[in-house]
This record gives sequence, structure tokens and C-alpha cells, in this order.
Amino acid sequence: MWKKKGFFSGSYPRQAAGLTNIARLRRLEFLPGEFGLPLTLLCDYPVLTHAPSLRLLDGILGRTGGELGAHLHPWNTPPFPEMPWPEPVPTSVMPLETFRAKMEILQEAVQKFAGHPATSFRMGRWNLFRRAMAVLPEVGIIVDSSVAPLRQVPGGPDHFLAPADPYWTGCAAANGTPLLEAPTTQVPLIPGTPGPAYALARRLPSRAGELLLGSFMKTLTLGVNPVWMPEASMRLATLAHVRRGGRALTLFWHSSEMLPGASPHFPDQASTDAFLCKIRRFAAWLRHRFSVRGTTLSALAGPEFNWPQGRAIRPNNTADWDMTDPAPACRR
Repeated sequence: MWKKKGFFSGSYPRQAAGLTNIARLRRLEFLPGEFGLPLTLLCDYPVLTHAPSLRLLDGILGRTGGELGAHLHPWNTPPFPEMPWPEPVPTSVMPLETFRAKMEILQEAVQKFAGHPATSFRMGRWNLFRRAMAVLPEVGIIVDSSVAPLRQVPGGPDHFLAPADPYWTGCAAANGTPLLEAPTTQVPLIPGTPGPAYALARRLPSRAGELLLGSFMKTLTLGVNPVWMPEASMRLATLAHVRRGGRALTLFWHSSEMLPGASPHFPDQASTDAFLCKIRRFAAWLRHRFSVRGTTLSALAGPEFNWPQGRAIRPNNTADWDMTDPAPACRR
């Protein structure tokens, strides 16, 4: 997590322009302290190689527990071979040996700080195509959280029909350790509508199909992300998800969204304070309304959970959210 200037300006520098947002993570300590909701801090290479940020992370994790996970921004994680595409280079075309090398260097940085490699991961900009997903178990990742159901970005991976609850991807390391996907929690407002919308989009010209699926996210999708969704939608998404058999909520935001002026959504201190109050109210409502067990991302892969196989949810899937027809490197 760092101040993603490229996220909003269209520039993708190799050197971090500022990491003052990391100190804002201390404002989240109320989640484990008051509500028993542990933090999974997904950090990128600039943070993991910045001594002041590491001291802050060491203090937060020491006081609250939680987990340090990995977050890859390819444009600021070495190596930097010459590639014929502009930044950010998507994992649909990035050579797999380059993606693997970046993941290995990112894991080395985690190992140096934490004493062990990360076991949880999220890809920057949600740009995880299935060919890159196959690499994750090879570098020690057991839980990925790069899939955003019902979200379609032009040129991005096909995650639209992914389930909202965790599932086993069909991908595993050479030692047999499988990869669990823990998607961000997004559900349709009206059950049964994503399939027909997706099928119609596939029949339309590509631009029209992307517009259709993009509008679905904006008008017919409920979610628990506190930046993307109003508080009422977060509660309605939770109620709908539980009513439809859902068992896990994956709640996320960027640390830059707690730093005034680092995100267009939060231009000043008042807006970031209101944002944190929104998160606190939602956490209190969760605790009051349900019997909630807080967990880190990696803990979701524990034996006490019984998540389904992705291929059992949607057989013969060829989209990017699962490895239904796994490559040799992705055997179970």
C-alpha cells in the first residue's frame, strides 16, 4: 500500500513519490481492538524497501497481530526488462518469466522484513489473468484476493461471473498446496441477472459489451467496499450475501484513501474522517447484526472452512477467475 499517484494521474513511476499514507494505517487499529477484525496489510515493493514504513508496519502488527501480505505493482517492482507495451503492462501479455521474477523479488522483500514470505496476495489494479494466477502457488501464495466479481474494465481480466465467496481455484504448487481465491464481496442486486447480462455482452461488439457490463457494476451491483459503495449498499450487500448462503465478507480499501488529497474521493481531512466513521459504523453494525468471526486472508485457507471448487460452481469455465482446465504447473 502506498500513495498511488499513477492510479489517478496516468503516470507510473518506478520510484515511490511519497509514502506518508503508511502512517495513516494506525487509524485502523480500532478494527482488531474494538471489533475483533484483524488486518491483512497488502504491501508493495516501495513500502517493503522503505525503512520508515517498515518501522510503522512493525509497530502496527506488533500491537494488533494481523498479517502482512504482498501487493504487486509491476511498474515499480524490479526487474525492469524492456517490453513493447506502455505501463501498466497487463499480465495478459507480460512474459511469465518477468511476472515470476517480480513476484520472487517482492517475496524476498517480505521475507527480509517478516522472516517468511507472504502467503496472501492481491494484484495491482485487479489485473490478474489466469496465466499469471498459475504462477502464484509457485512463489508461496496460498490465498489470492485479486478477483472482483461483477466488475468489468476494458482490456482487463474476465472476472465478471466469479462467485462472491472464496473457492479453490484448481491451481496448486508442486508440493500440492492449493490456491484459494477470496474475491472482494460483490453481489447482484437481483439474483440471476449476471449470467444473462454476460451472455448478451458476449454477443455484442466488444465495445458495446464492455459498456453493458460496466453499467451493471454501477447500477445492479451491491458490495461492501466503503469507497465504491454507500453505507446503505454495504449493509444491503451483506444481508443479500448471507441470505443467499454467503459465508465470508472481504472488505478492502487503499491506505491512500485515508490520506487527505491522495485520492479524488477524499480531498481533505474532513472527508477522510467521515470515511473512517463510515467504516466504524459498518463494523459495529456487523457485530450487532451477526455472529462474526474476524480472519486474515491466509487464515481463510484453514481446514475449518469447507470452500467449494471453482469448477464445481461453473464447469468448463475459461474465464480468468479460475483454473478449470489447469495447466501442468497448476495441478491439484
